[in-house]
Amino acid sequence: MPEFIRVLTILTALIPIFTLILMGFILHRRTLLASEFWMPCERLNYFYLFPALMFSQIVTADLAGISLRLVTIALLGGIVLGGSIVFLLQALFPRPGPVFSSVLQGALRPNTYVAVAAATALYGQPGLMVTAVAIAITIPVLNVGSIFILMIHGDNGPVGKRHMVKTIVTNPVILSVVLGGVVNLAGIPMPDFVTAILKILGSASLPLGLLSVGAGIDFAAVRASRGMIWLSSAIKLAVLPVATYGIGTSLGLTGTSLATIILFNSLPCTPSTYIMARLFGGDYRIAASIISIQTAIAAVTIPLVLAALV
Repeated sequence: MPEFIRVLTILTALIPIFTLILMGFILHRRTLLASEFWMPCERLNYFYLFPALMFSQIVTADLAGISLRLVTIALLGGIVLGGSIVFLLQALFPRPGPVFSSVLQGALRPNTYVAVAAATALYGQPGLMVTAVAIAITIPVLNVGSIFILMIHGDNGPVGKRHMVKTIVTNPVILSVVLGGVVNLAGIPMPDFVTAILKILGSASLPLGLLSVGAGIDFAAVRASRGMIWLSSAIKLAVLPVATYGIGTSLGLTGTSLATIILFNSLPCTPSTYIMARLFGGDYRIAASIISIQTAIAAVTIPLVLAALV
C-alpha cells in the first residue's frame, strides 16, 4: 500500500477522536459550557467511568494471547531511553528543577483516553486488550517515577513516603486494572448484570474524556520556554515510538501487539501531568503548554509514525 494511502487510512480512523478533542476545545473557549462544568466531569471520569471501562476490558481480556514479557520490555525500554535523553540534556544544559520535572513528565506520560480510543479505532478489540495491558504496566511505573522526580526537583520540598504510597495505591485506574487482572487470572465469573452496568459506564468514558482533553488545551503559556516544550514533544511523539519499534522488532514482536505499543508510546502527554506539577511543585505552566502542543500536533504525528513503522 502506498505511504500516502496508509497515512490517509490511519488519519481517517483517528478523525473522530481528534474531532471530539476539537469540540471540547471549542465548547470551552466559546463558553457554551461554563468552566465549572469540566472539573466535575473530569473527576467523574477519572474516579468512576474510566476505571469501569478498564476493569470490564481486563476481566474479559485473553491475556494468554499477549506476550506480557516482550510487551513490557518494549514499552518500558522505549520509556527508559526517552527519559535517559532528558536526563542527559539536563546534565549538559541544566534547567531549574521544576522545569526539568515537567519536561520529563511531558516526554514520557501518555494520555490514556486517547490511547484506548485510538487503539480501538485502529486495531479493534485486540488493540484495546493490548492497550489495557500497557496501561497496567506503565501507569504505576510512570506515576511512581513522576512523584519521585518531583520529590527531588519540585518546589514543594520532599514528599512523605506515606503520601507517595497512598497516591499510588488509591489511584482508581491502577486499582481497576489490577483488580481486573486478578479476577481474570483467577477465573472468577462475573454476573451478567454487573458486566452490563460496567459496559454502560465505560461507554460514557471515552467521549467525555476526549471532550475534557480538548477543554483543557491552553496555548496562552506556549510563548515561554519554547525550546523545552518542543524538546519534550519531540521525545514523546517521535523518539519513544521509534525506540519502541526498534526494541519490539528486535524481540520478535509483530502484528497487533507491536502496532499497539508503538501507538501507545506515540501518544500526547496526559493532562494529569499538569495536575501533578501543580500539586508537587513542578512548573505547571510549562506542563500545560506541553500538553496543549502535543495534543494539537499528535493529530499529524501519530498517522505519520504509524505509517512509517507499522
